[in-house]
Amino acid sequence: MGTPSFALMERAGTAVADVVARFPLPTRVVILCGPGNNGGDGFVAARVLTQRGFRVRVALLGERAQLTGDAKRAAERWRGPVEEPAVLDLTEAGVIVDALFGAGLGRDLDGAARALVMRMAASGRPIIAVDLPSGLDGATGQVRGAAAQAQETVTFFRRKPGHLLEPGRSLCGRVRVADIGIPDAALDVIKPATFVNMPDLWRPAFPLPAALGHKYDRGHAVVVSGGAWTCGAARLSARGALRAGAGLVTVALPPDALPLHAASYAAIMPRPMGCDDDLAALLADRRLGTVVMGPGLGTGAATRAKIDLAAPGRRLVLDADALTSYAGVPWALADVAARTAGLIITPHEGEFARLFAGDRAVLEAPSKLARTRAAAVRLGAVVVLKGADTVVAAPDGRAAIAENAPAYLATAGAGDVLAGMAGGLLAQAMPPFEAAAAAVWLHGEAARAAGPGLVADDLPEALREVYRRLYELFGVR
Repeated sequence: MGTPSFALMERAGTAVADVVARFPLPTRVVILCGPGNNGGDGFVAARVLTQRGFRVRVALLGERAQLTGDAKRAAERWRGPVEEPAVLDLTEAGVIVDALFGAGLGRDLDGAARALVMRMAASGRPIIAVDLPSGLDGATGQVRGAAAQAQETVTFFRRKPGHLLEPGRSLCGRVRVADIGIPDAALDVIKPATFVNMPDLWRPAFPLPAALGHKYDRGHAVVVSGGAWTCGAARLSARGALRAGAGLVTVALPPDALPLHAASYAAIMPRPMGCDDDLAALLADRRLGTVVMGPGLGTGAATRAKIDLAAPGRRLVLDADALTSYAGVPWALADVAARTAGLIITPHEGEFARLFAGDRAVLEAPSKLARTRAAAVRLGAVVVLKGADTVVAAPDGRAAIAENAPAYLATAGAGDVLAGMAGGLLAQAMPPFEAAAAAVWLHGEAARAAGPGLVADDLPEALREVYRRLYELFGVR
């Protein structure tokens, strides 16, 4: 037998009160309640805060007589006055509790609701949001009509995609997940397919060092480079693959790029390729099971021809120029995916839009999460849609949202390193979804370890510290 819904509301409102109670006792609290259960949480918080000695004013959007169910019961337990929002000067509040609308919002705010949210946003006062800032879509992270910036958001049981996807992530401020007594076993019923990208998600598949292991156990990755003018991108990818653990990394390159590659990183094996026949001869060795292509490679038919050579039976990571080479023809890339042993693509928003130009079902999906999922299904590949809220999606519907990328990760070449890291993990036989998710998390952690002012060259080196901490977490000595 489950926990009664009103008991859950009591705990939720108390959790909100606990957060507000961190403000000093003289603080004047204004709680704005909506007509549903979010408002019921607000009434509970008002009662608890009053019992703790706070001065609390409660305003209700709508008519008290129209409240029903648990929200009505919570309002009946509140013994203080319930005011009209219009009579309150929100600028005089010490803190505002936004308990108007939570994750159940089904349409854009308008009329009095939108006006009240805009007043709250303009007040300049700290805001504690219940579940989500009102007007924020819990599934997409998008603003529906209006939303106010919260200092902190209190949600329950688990976070929602809207807490992680921008602009929702920024509008939520700090997100606190309160335990209100919903058992973890509820996840067996919900069967979630969307996850926060954290090590527990991909730990079972993560390659760990073995005492009797050797470099050949850790796979051999190939990075295909462009010419001398653009080969820096491929060098970054190759370094990323090595630092991610690939046992060997070969860079297939035009002869004019040989001096630059040979001088840049001694552990990388440069292999001059005068033509596609040379590349085909190299790839005749089936031990070279993973190929990274795109960074600095050039766009067009020549790049597609190289991809066709590499695809059959191999694991591929395609980024940058490789993706632009399929602009507007995603079905051709889907054909490539069908011939591989696993494909990961790592577009930024611009590359994603070019690749799927004209594909309304993908580009007009209602959120970044939905667009990435739709793209993964369309291609039959793992899609990494990069950004502050990078989403990794697999064709089977699983998706992971990253939350650990610092702002200073947005620097030239960072994506090239990420593509190489994904290739390095694929080379170690990590499944594509788990490899992509792990690479994204490691990439963010490397940026945090490198710190402000980083350039892309710093990321592979910063991985050493990240791996040390990760191995400690996984109990590897």
